[in-house]
Amino acid sequence: MAFMPTERLHLGAEAEVWRGEWFGRPAVRKQRRPRSWRHPNLDHRLGVRRMISEARLLIRTRKAGLSVPSVWDLDYEGGQLIIEHLGGRPLIDVLNDEATTDDEAKAMLRRVGASVRRLHRVATTHGDLSSNNILIEGETVHLIDFGLASVEYDVERFGIDLHVLDEILGASHPQWEGAIDWVIEGYLAAEDELGPAPVLQGGAVPSAKEVHARLEDIRTRVRYHG
Repeated sequence: MAFMPTERLHLGAEAEVWRGEWFGRPAVRKQRRPRSWRHPNLDHRLGVRRMISEARLLIRTRKAGLSVPSVWDLDYEGGQLIIEHLGGRPLIDVLNDEATTDDEAKAMLRRVGASVRRLHRVATTHGDLSSNNILIEGETVHLIDFGLASVEYDVERFGIDLHVLDEILGASHPQWEGAIDWVIEGYLAAEDELGPAPVLQGGAVPSAKEVHARLEDIRTRVRYHG
């Protein structure tokens, strides 16, 4: 792989993420980290399976028209995935920027909601919808880090996807009261624009209203048990 690293972006339990260049183009490398407590053969199989799954889902969602990184290279044995480096600022930075106005935040979070709905309409949940994994570049919303993403048809999984974002917005960005409501507005509006939820090879995708109702149910359960 002709990847030239320039900056480490993240050191996680499963992977080390670097920014750099791949054949002269801005790129990101995800390098799988061995887990010493697992048997080496099992660890390798699990790592390869997760990396292949992430690459497949990125290709799948990009073909569906979502703004996610292109997959440029995959080295099974070396545990490396090379993807496109997308521009923009993490949502966490934009929301924490004192220069961001109420109107800008509302419009931006509605676009985020629309992007999440478009992801869900291709029967895909992100799995880690934090404000670090959403990039804002002008009017465009990029979704990144699909390491925990999966193909789903169960409305519960889609509701959990939104609940993760709800919790992050409440905990990390309390100054934007009602932020999740703006996300939901965009989520529901996207369905009004695109039409009924599709029926895919694996089954019917839950409608935006069904997912929203499940989110409210999850919130109630969390409050009750919390």
